[in-house]
Amino acid sequence: MPAMSPARKFAWEKLPDSELLDVRLRDLGVRIEGTWIEECLDDLYEDLARRGLKFRPHAWLSTDWFVPGDIPGIAIPFFLAHPRLMKLERKHMLDVEGGTRPEMMRILRHECGHALDNAYRIERLVARQKLFGNPSTPYPDHYRPNPASRNFVHHLRLYYAQSHPLEDFAETFAVILGSRNQGWKKRYTGWPALKKLEYVDHLLDTLSRRRPAHHSRKKPDSLPTLGITLREYYAEKRAQYLVSYPDIYDGDLRRLFSNDPKHRRRELASRFIRRNSTEIRKLVSTWTGEYQFTLEQVLKDMIGRSRELKLRAAGPERRLRVEFAILLTVKTMDFHYSSRNWFAL
Repeated sequence: MPAMSPARKFAWEKLPDSELLDVRLRDLGVRIEGTWIEECLDDLYEDLARRGLKFRPHAWLSTDWFVPGDIPGIAIPFFLAHPRLMKLERKHMLDVEGGTRPEMMRILRHECGHALDNAYRIERLVARQKLFGNPSTPYPDHYRPNPASRNFVHHLRLYYAQSHPLEDFAETFAVILGSRNQGWKKRYTGWPALKKLEYVDHLLDTLSRRRPAHHSRKKPDSLPTLGITLREYYAEKRAQYLVSYPDIYDGDLRRLFSNDPKHRRRELASRFIRRNSTEIRKLVSTWTGEYQFTLEQVLKDMIGRSRELKLRAAGPERRLRVEFAILLTVKTMDFHYSSRNWFAL
């Protein structure tokens, strides 16, 4: 967890989760000012100043990361404003998006790319559209990334630049903004994506010292306007990530584990998976960039199916752990290629 500046005290800090969940978002009272979020925003503004840009996106707390259409500002998840709320987020979602300084800065730079678009109204530039595609392309429910592609930069996880032309631009901008001494030139030498980087680098030079054309300071869905409780917030959020698998894994589970009567004294496969789930989930999350909450749902389904099939963990434990991690990775990626929505818009 990042180092925190001295924070205000709130009556809900000491409440047990069961009572905290009944607090309405608008009653939390948390703010950006005086927190580590403000410090990260200052770092973002320093990045922009280093490029000679006068643009400084405003920011506010809301339910998620997003940049509203036509507003040059950034909404930041409220739970990042207090360690108690970050702890609650991790308990319910097994992950805290933007919960470390490096990840916070990666996301801020990405969202700043969208805000810059809105501030200078540059998405319609012909040269940009030739490189990045039509920004009016409808967002798909799902996208299929090619991990081997060199046409896109790598910044946020899940090969996010491949999801949409606007995300491609924001990711490319983020790489430029976060690089010192033009380190991106060496990193992407020989990649087709280098043309996009060079274009954005030149574009920022042309915007240097120009004032933004759009100055709106609106804050849609700001925290003080949200009347839902934390309980309602997490019920809705968990439903967005919830996945369900029927018996489609039975063949793979049977190949990895055993239902042979001679192994009836071996540990139940369901118990083996549960015992190793934390280590395996973290490993696969690192490999795939997948949110741990989704992986947890997959693991729960596999545990249930293994229990129903009465499978046993027969074989060396280390080999079984590795092979199960590979199985979970493959099936998670298969799922993404067919039906998972990766977008938080």
